Amino acid sequence: MKQIIKRGSFFTLMFMLLGCLSLYAADNDLITKQFTINLKEDGTLPDRIGNSRKYRITNLKIIGEINGTDLRMIREMAGSISYGNSTDGKLSVLDLSEAKIVEGGDYYYNYNYCYTSNDVIGSYAFSGCSVLTSLTLPAGITSIGDYAFAGCSGLTSLTLPAGITSIGDYAFWGCSGLTSLTLPAGITSIGEGAFLDCSGLTSLTLHDGITSIGEGAFLDCSGLKEVRFCINDNLDTYLTKGHPYIYIDVDCGIKYYINDKEITSIEIPSNVTTLGHYVFQKCSGLTSVTLPAGITEIGEGAFYRCSGLTSLNLSSSITKIGEYAFSGCSGLTSLTIPDGVTKIGKYAFSNCSYLTSLTIPSSVNSLGSCAFQECSSLRSIYVSWPTPIYAGDAFYNVYIKNCTLYVPQGTELDYFLADVWGDFGNIVEYDPTGIDKVTTSTNVEEVSRYSVNGQRLVGPTKGLNIVKYSDGSVKKVAVE
Repeated sequence: MKQIIKRGSFFTLMFMLLGCLSLYAADNDLITKQFTINLKEDGTLPDRIGNSRKYRITNLKIIGEINGTDLRMIREMAGSISYGNSTDGKLSVLDLSEAKIVEGGDYYYNYNYCYTSNDVIGSYAFSGCSVLTSLTLPAGITSIGDYAFAGCSGLTSLTLPAGITSIGDYAFWGCSGLTSLTLPAGITSIGEGAFLDCSGLTSLTLHDGITSIGEGAFLDCSGLKEVRFCINDNLDTYLTKGHPYIYIDVDCGIKYYINDKEITSIEIPSNVTTLGHYVFQKCSGLTSVTLPAGITEIGEGAFYRCSGLTSLNLSSSITKIGEYAFSGCSGLTSLTIPDGVTKIGKYAFSNCSYLTSLTIPSSVNSLGSCAFQECSSLRSIYVSWPTPIYAGDAFYNVYIKNCTLYVPQGTELDYFLADVWGDFGNIVEYDPTGIDKVTTSTNVEEVSRYSVNGQRLVGPTKGLNIVKYSDGSVKKVAVE
């Protein structure tokens, strides 16, 4: 009898186990065909989907109005619950082209309790939904909030509606699957870090309607190879907006285009007075720049890492050179700061590694921290201050012991006793007032002659010579 009972219990257990396995298999049978739901009332998506299907649907289209309650359900289906933890959701394709986001319902994300608003992709709306690969947004959307798609690493296809005017801070942070992106012409602002670490992005198209791009908007987009600016206005209008158009902190040989023409040389229109921050940043193909007489200020990072730049004509009207303005312009070999510049920003010419000759006028009253850091090839520097100004760490990691410092007549001792200036390997007095187009002086005898790099010459050598005479004067002499 006991044997029979045991046998019966065994079969009962087996049937229960098989039933559970069957149920488990059914629950995990993915629904791959597009699942379309027409919502008659917002907030009803959880009821329409049900718990038995929410982790099985891979392709979903929603028609009708959706609120916070619906969005919360979508997040769970796409792999992330309201407080950011992952789920077993499998939703990879989401079509909201015929949906409308409305206010109301429950919060969809519990950080700062995010609720939906009319026609807005709110902050953290799809953050952490790494399962999503394709998303079509509602046509009526006007803005994308902060961190809206942060961490959506699987997203490879994204359609942005034409009505969007702004993209929030860190909106697409870490969307490494995105490969190309054309921003709608109506967008006027892109937030800080908006596309940070979108490493898969290779192509980017920007329109001239953009008036603001936040710091680091495209930082660490390491795969980016080309940036296209589509502008309807004249170049001068584009340049005078004074906003940081792009900021990319990677070395990847980016090509820049304006209306499909690659930028290699640029002549700034005469009515431009200010170059905006980072306006030509990392245009490695740019070799020559001519600035008009009306330019008064070069913005922060305006020519940052323009490594191909070999020719630079700075206007005498310039009064300020911004931070990092020419940092990393390794192609520059000589530089004359125009008389009238009063401030050179920090790191303005840092890492100009092939710069051999530098002239700084007496009008400069402020040398920014590390302004010429790592200019390791510098061999001659011409200054014209009657009294040495504070240099601080402007020449940090410059081999000044190998560098000749040319100073105004009668000031050699002052510079020798001054901090930083006194550390130069050679200090030579010269006449900073101009260049004599002669090879000798008839009134006094020549004592010594130097090249612009500070090297002693045995006689007149074609080009610019620095000549010291028996009366103590030092003059620049052009030998033809």
